[in-house]
Amino acid sequence: MKPDFLLDEMDKVGNDWRGDPSSALLEVLDPAQNHTFRDHYLEVDLDLSQVLFIGTANMLETIPGPLLDRTELITIDGYTDVEKVAIARDHLLPRRLRAAGLEPEELEVTETALAAIVDRYTREAGVRNLERELGKLARKVATEVAKGKEGDRPAKVVVGEPEVRDYLGKAKVWKDEASDRTDVPGVATGLAVTGSGGDVLFIEATAMDGEHGLTLTGQLGDVMKESAQIALSYVEAHAGELGIDPKDLKRRFHVHVPAGAIPKDGPSAGVTMLTSLVSLLSGRKVKATVGMTGEITLQGKVLPIGGVKQKVLAAHRAGLKEVIVPRRNEADLDDVPEKVREELTFHIADNVSDVLGAALSP
Repeated sequence: MKPDFLLDEMDKVGNDWRGDPSSALLEVLDPAQNHTFRDHYLEVDLDLSQVLFIGTANMLETIPGPLLDRTELITIDGYTDVEKVAIARDHLLPRRLRAAGLEPEELEVTETALAAIVDRYTREAGVRNLERELGKLARKVATEVAKGKEGDRPAKVVVGEPEVRDYLGKAKVWKDEASDRTDVPGVATGLAVTGSGGDVLFIEATAMDGEHGLTLTGQLGDVMKESAQIALSYVEAHAGELGIDPKDLKRRFHVHVPAGAIPKDGPSAGVTMLTSLVSLLSGRKVKATVGMTGEITLQGKVLPIGGVKQKVLAAHRAGLKEVIVPRRNEADLDDVPEKVREELTFHIADNVSDVLGAALSP
């Protein structure tokens, strides 16, 4: 008995009135005891030591710690744009053609058109939305072919970059979003890891007259709230060094992280929150080309974080040109594809002054 068991979406295991499935999985996945696993439903002992259990998950944070300790982690990161084009050309497009009732010789989508679809119509770690867009394109071509008269039908429909908009409509992704959002002081571009890979995160700060305090919005978790408080405390304690008038600190501050409907947590937004506050109080804009990640301490040290590769790939997809990472994460940059590394400039930060020097406009 040597089967493979796929436990799909292990991070979705829930604990409610019906019980906790993770408790049963603890014994099943523990090699020290699964050779004598007893099935209490069948009332028999099963030797599971030769069974290979493979689990999948989008986020590790929601998997119980004892269960995670019994697994060997294999991290599969998001694709680069070049890889997505190759996947679309060799796998996704032929599948969508068959689904639309087209023969391969009836539709040709050029490499530049595939690159345009990847670049302007999707922003994701995987390729699901890319396949949907290709399916939409194939169905529209199939409709055109079906409507045409026998003699008017072209032997092959060729879709190049100029024709992509005709089939898929206006672009859904704006590469200049960072420049629009950071056009005023108080907005900084951070990098985060979500259930679908890396993503950019804009953090906004503003101040108003009133009793001194800090308001946080955007469905932030406890760790992220503490990062915002640490950032404000550091700014207040080092106002002179940062060129900030202490009188400007005697106001109420509001930090918001769009999109407000999505829960967010983790310490890696610490440097982004601090940069947005310093930008607001100093009147200096954050560079539109810079994304950043890292945890901060009250002493202004920048601590390492996880998910560096996913975050760098997200910065590249969003059109950013510079990325600020903690010093102790410098070795993780070796995991980033060489082509992506060549197109980005990395700033290695030990402390807050390194971050602000690279992030703020003169």
